[in-house]
Order: sequence, then structure tokens, then C-alpha cells
Amino acid sequence: MAVAMLRGAAAAAARRWGPVAGRGKAVGTRGCHGVARRREWVPPAGRDSGIVAYNSRSRSKEPLVLATEGVATWYSCGPTVYDRAHLGHACSYVKFDIIRRIMTRFFGIEVIMVMGITDIDDKIIKRANEMNISPLALARIYEEDFKQDMAALKVLPPTVYMRVTDNIPQIISFIKTIIDSGQAYATSQGNVYFDVKSWGKRYGVLTTIHPDTQDEAVDTDKRHSKDFALWKAAKPQELSWTSPWGKGRPGWHIECSTISSAVFGKQLDIHTGGIDLAFPHHENEIAQCEVYHQCEQWGNYFLHSGHLHVKGSQEKMSKSLKNYITIKDFLKKFSSDQFRMFCLRSRYSSVEFSDESMDDAKHLLQAISSFIRDANAYIKGQLVCDPVREDILWERLANTKVTVKAAFADDFDTSRAVAAIMDLIHHGNRQLKAVTKDAGSPRSSVVYGTIISYIEGFFNALGMSFGERQVAVGGDNSAVLSNVLDELVRFRTKVRHYALALPEEAAEAVPMEGATGAKGPKEEQKEKRQQLMRERKPLLEACDSLRGDLAAFGIHIKDRAAVSTWEMVEGGQAKQQTEEKS
Repeated sequence: MAVAMLRGAAAAAARRWGPVAGRGKAVGTRGCHGVARRREWVPPAGRDSGIVAYNSRSRSKEPLVLATEGVATWYSCGPTVYDRAHLGHACSYVKFDIIRRIMTRFFGIEVIMVMGITDIDDKIIKRANEMNISPLALARIYEEDFKQDMAALKVLPPTVYMRVTDNIPQIISFIKTIIDSGQAYATSQGNVYFDVKSWGKRYGVLTTIHPDTQDEAVDTDKRHSKDFALWKAAKPQELSWTSPWGKGRPGWHIECSTISSAVFGKQLDIHTGGIDLAFPHHENEIAQCEVYHQCEQWGNYFLHSGHLHVKGSQEKMSKSLKNYITIKDFLKKFSSDQFRMFCLRSRYSSVEFSDESMDDAKHLLQAISSFIRDANAYIKGQLVCDPVREDILWERLANTKVTVKAAFADDFDTSRAVAAIMDLIHHGNRQLKAVTKDAGSPRSSVVYGTIISYIEGFFNALGMSFGERQVAVGGDNSAVLSNVLDELVRFRTKVRHYALALPEEAAEAVPMEGATGAKGPKEEQKEKRQQLMRERKPLLEACDSLRGDLAAFGIHIKDRAAVSTWEMVEGGQAKQQTEEKS
């Protein structure tokens, strides 16, 4: 039912967009029909999306051409759910989430994404035996745990999740078709293998593996060492399903081929996953699907995220190397926005993690928040500045928009796009220099309001939050907390201003000409000022004490001449709010 509904959604999207004049350039090339013995990538027929992306199939940047204008079909390799996800997983999923958001929000492409969940394999069975629970129960626990982690990282869910165990009949049928085509064989032990040599030079699309190279000795029931399992015969007391070859379970690679084909058929625009999946997983997926569909090219674009390396080490972050940080542990120290900024600062194909890189991400977020806070204060008249050169700011904003779109169109270059945003903020800050006296000049509220709107919209589109409207986060009562802090800081500001102010007669009093006596008016004024300061000192001390006490809870108050601001540090993420001038 879910597959039928998803196919219907894809078809409806195709009909809705249709060939729209001017949206994209039509590209006519050979489609997925007729088997040709070749390894070269064939540019697909369809509409140019306006994006150029690095394609692992061609090993170069290529124009991203979609079969249906305005619609991208996308298969994502999901997790093997036997343990908690770690930061290496987070990096891959967040980076592809950013790419998906760019396609949707900046290029108007509707993405139909399917993610496969591997809920049965050797690791799951082994871990379940160690915990003395069933493999499916273990898989459900960690599937839900994975989804919670993705939600905490603000990763959009796919259009649909599809589990391996929900698609066993389809997998068996897929394997039978490959056997009937002569590219797979069953053994007397109940295993089924893909015959790599029978596929000849078609094998090795993503790698330089050649099936006709000298084989290593094999001590299994395989014919050749490079052959890979489509179906595994069941071991004693192991979870299994009935098949024409006996009881068993699917091999690793066949599951993704079956699931993606069940939804998208032989036409798939984009396939994504970590670079460690390129071989053998994605290579074998391609071989299986091209045999099953009898087409010359399945999966037009393969996008791979790079390993997450710990700085100073050549090792990737992985469970097998025991050098990983779970997502839950990471989010105790850093916020999802900080991690997303870290991901935005590098290309999706290369990532190096360190405390310094996370500090850099935090400082950028603080700089952006500070600009938004100051610009809002200026718009409200709380920050007095010299006249603003609006023409310069309007020009900078227009140039930034062009630079951002060009960066995203060039293999989703988020680092260059963020640099353009920071340059815009730099020029905005240059004109927000506070002055002590208001000359009564008109404020340039519109240009700063437009810049704030663009910056907030940019980061919101990429899954982040900035500005006053996003202060209240983290729980049902957070909006109330924000309002309480507003009132508290406003009250403190009034008390502080009263404590610092002098009565007008005291402030304006001047010595009278010819006055005589033990004490002149000047001395009396000085004594009165000192008396007032002594009387009001406890009020200032109370204000300072309150500021210090709130700082211990992560709420920082900053006092200016005419306005006080507060920022709340929650999970390492600074949130700012500007209070009204009293």
C-alpha cells in the first residue's frame, strides 16, 4: 500500500510540474532501455535543474538533469539499526539534508525521498543474542533511537522509510529475476550469489574493480571470490524466511536495489550515502538493478559524503575503530545549530572534526546573532547611529543573493554561501556604530529589516533558527520563559536607570554669582550627589548581583547606555533578545 501511494505521489508530481517552459533546459539523450556492455556514464534525458553536482558515476561534476522537471527521485541508504548512531552518521545525514533543503528551497525542486532501514543482518543478530532479545525487537529499539537523533539534528524525515523485513517477498522475486537472467546462481547449501564475471565489464562503475582479474582461492560455495550474496541460508536458531532456495534471509546489497526499484522502478535520479558505501554496496546495487531492469544505466547521479575524520588522524570515525561519539552524547555539549554550522563550513565530500572547528562554528553563530540583535535595536531606535549609506547596503544585499545562488548551484558549495552571508553582515555592522547623541536623522529601518529577513530566511531554509522570533525553543513553556525574562530585564533596566540618574535641579544647579558662606552651591551639589550615590548604591549592587546570578544559569545580561539586552545559552547555543528602552 505504501509503495503504491508513493508511486502515485511521484506520478502526480510529474503531472503537476509537467514540461514548463523556461523552468529548465530540455536535455535529450539515451534513456534506460536496451542493455549495452559499457561502463561510461550516459547523461540522462530530462530537464536541467540549474545545478552542477559531482557524480561518482562519471567521476566529475555534471549538470543535474532530472527526468521530470521540478521533481527529483532520491534513494538514501539508511542505517543498520543495531546500536546508537554516532557523529559520523550525523555528518552524512545532516549534509544530505542540507543538499535536499537547497534543492527544495533555493531551486524549487520537489524531492521524493525513500530511505531503506536495514533491520536484519549479521550485526543485528549478534547484538540481539548478546542482549538476549529477538533481532526484530532490537531493530525496532534502535530504529526509533535513530529517528529521535535525526529529529534532534533537525534532519527532515524522508518521504517514506522502508524496512527490509517488510519487503521480503519483493526481495525474493527480485532475486528470481536475476537468476532467470543468468547473472546469479543458487548453491546446494541454499545460498544465492550474483555471478560477477557473467556481468563482464559492466561491473566496476564506481570503482576500478575488474571481474576478470585473477581470483583468490575461495573456501565457500561461491564460484568466484568476487561473487556476493543475494540470499543467505539460515543458520540454526537464526531468524529466517521461506524461499525457493530454502530458509534464509536477504544479503546486504539486494535490499536497497529491491526497495528503490519497488518505488521508483528503473528510473532513479539521485542515490546518496557515505563514501564507504561506494564499494561494494553501491557498486553491487547498480549491477543488480541493471540486470533486473535490463537497462544500461540505473541511478543517474551517485552523491557520496566524505568520512568524518578526527583532526590529526587519518582514521575515520566509526564503531569498529571505537573512536566515535554518539549523537546523544554530542548534543549534551553542542547544539544542533552549531553542528549544522560546522557542516556548512566544509564541502560535503570532505570533513574534519575538532574542538577548534566546533568553536569556530559557535563563534560564527554568535556573530550572526549579535548582528541581528543590534540591527533590530537600531530599527526600534534603541541603537543610535550616524546616517546609513543605504545604497551600499542594498547593493551588497543584491550581490550576496547572486553569490549564494551561484555557490549552491556549484556542487552545493555551502562554505562559499556562508562566507557571502558573513561578508554581508560585516558591511552591515560597519554602519551600526553607536553614537552618544541622537542628531534626529531618519533611520534606515527598511534596508536593515530586509537584510535581517534574508539572513534569517537563509538559515531557516537550511534548518537553523535566528532572530527574536526563534528565541523560544526547547519546550512547551519556553515562550513563557522568554516573556518572563523580557519583563525581568525591563524591570532591572528601570531600577538601574533610576539608580544612575540625578534629579534635574541637582544636575543643572550652578554656583550663583557673589554667593558667600561656609559652603557654596557647588560644594552643596557635590555633597548631594555623593549622598544620592550612597543611597542608591545598594540598587546598583542588586542589579549587578542579579546579572551575576542569572549568568550562572546561562542567561547573560548586557547593559548599554540606553538599553539592556539578554542572551540565553541553552545547550551551547546563544539566543538573543533586545529589551525596550525604558
